This record gives sequence, C-alpha cells and structure tokens, in this order.
Amino acid sequence: MLDDGEITTWLTDMDGVLVHEEDALPGAADFLAALRRFDRQYLVLTNNSIYTPRDLSARLHASGIDVPEANIWTSALATAKFVAEQLPGASVFAIGEAGLTTALHEAGLTLSERNPDYVVLGETRTYSFEAITRAIRLLEGGARFIATNPDPSGPSFWGTLPATGAVAALIQTATGRTPYFVGKPNPFMMRSALRKVDGHSARSVMIGDRMDTDVISGLEAGLRTILVLTGSTKAEQVETFPYRPTVVLPSIADVVPLIERHSA
Repeated sequence: MLDDGEITTWLTDMDGVLVHEEDALPGAADFLAALRRFDRQYLVLTNNSIYTPRDLSARLHASGIDVPEANIWTSALATAKFVAEQLPGASVFAIGEAGLTTALHEAGLTLSERNPDYVVLGETRTYSFEAITRAIRLLEGGARFIATNPDPSGPSFWGTLPATGAVAALIQTATGRTPYFVGKPNPFMMRSALRKVDGHSARSVMIGDRMDTDVISGLEAGLRTILVLTGSTKAEQVETFPYRPTVVLPSIADVVPLIERHSA
C-alpha cells in the first residue's frame, strides 16, 4: 500500500483510467469528486498532442466527467515548455494539430518553415508526406529534432493508426537523427506537471494503466505510483517488468478510499 502521510497532489492518466474511448469508466466521477471534496491538487495527463486542454475538457464533459482545462496537462504543453526553457523565443517547424501549435504559440515560440531552430513532431490524423519531407530537409540543415511522445500507434474507429513514434522512426531512418521525446515515459512530463501545480514528488502520486509509460515515468520522477487494470497492462503482465508500481488496483473507483485516507 501507499506509505502513511498526506498526499497533496494526484496526477492521473486519462485514457484507460478515466475514460475508454468516449465513455467514462466506473468510478471516474467519484474519484474527481473526492479530489474536490478534500481540496487536493490534481492534473489529468495525456500523451495526446492533437487537442488543446479546452478541447479535452469538453470531450470529458461529454463523457460525464468534469475536468477544468486548467487541470489538463498534455505532451504538447510539456513540449512547448521544454523548448521555451531550452531556447526562449525559438523558431519551430511543427507537424501536428491545434493542441501542439496553440501550445507553442502560448509559450512564446514562433512557427517557421525557414531555417527553424527546431523540428517538433506531434500527432495528427492526416500526416502529410510533403510536411515529413520538409522536416527531413530542415533536420539535414541543422534543426534540432523533438517529438511530443513516443507512442507508435493509436486507435481509431477504422482500426490502428500510425502515431508520433512511428512517424518519428521514419524521419530518424531517413536522417540518422534521433528525436528527443518529451511525453511519457520521459519523467520531464511528470516534473513539468508538478511544477505547474507547485507540487512535490514526495507528496504526489501518479495513476496510470500502462507500466511502460505511466508507472515508469512516475517512478523515475520520484512519485509513488498506482496501476489500474482497466486499460493496457493486465494483471498477469505486471510481473514481467523489472520494476513495480507502489499499488495495483482494479480500477479508479478503488483509489477513492486512498484519497480519503491520505487527506487527513
């Protein structure tokens, strides 16, 4: 179980923990209600860089879950923060959708197709061969290579779609340039989220449904971790990993008593 003591900050993945596709998972609304009842800080994290926090807040609301946009942290936001910290005011050639381009603009970065400081690859449902070719040539010209997240594929109504990691591999093969992935499992995603809410790793927990992204990134950032079994990682798979979550629970509904216990 989690160590005794107050937990002030709760970070949670979205897909597979709070929702499955467009449907809220049992206990998700109760989990959020408990956080509000005990006035706990929380953020919903996602590697999805397509949507802005406002978009995601609206989608969650349609599923019956109320999460303000200020409580959503995406890989696009983390990526924009990382680039802005590395080179304030940098120019960026971005492949992605509104979630990424909006985050880059709000971080004070400039979008450019001519001699940019960075090529930033995010997720889109309509990857353009022309844009990918442009990115390859800009990288050959000296631009730095960053990707929002390493996920190789994602689901859709029609079946599996290539995602950021797959397209990053294509560009890497063509250029020999390895991208820096900002999203989970990079612990930067956790640390940047904690800084957003002024949280401390020693009093924080990460909840997720994947051992290879959620749990390891929380562990490497110094957080306690909870794996819920409503998503990607199944119970019989946990022992195959060389690291363990602090707690394994059936679902987000089972986290509610822990919030009550650790809010005293």
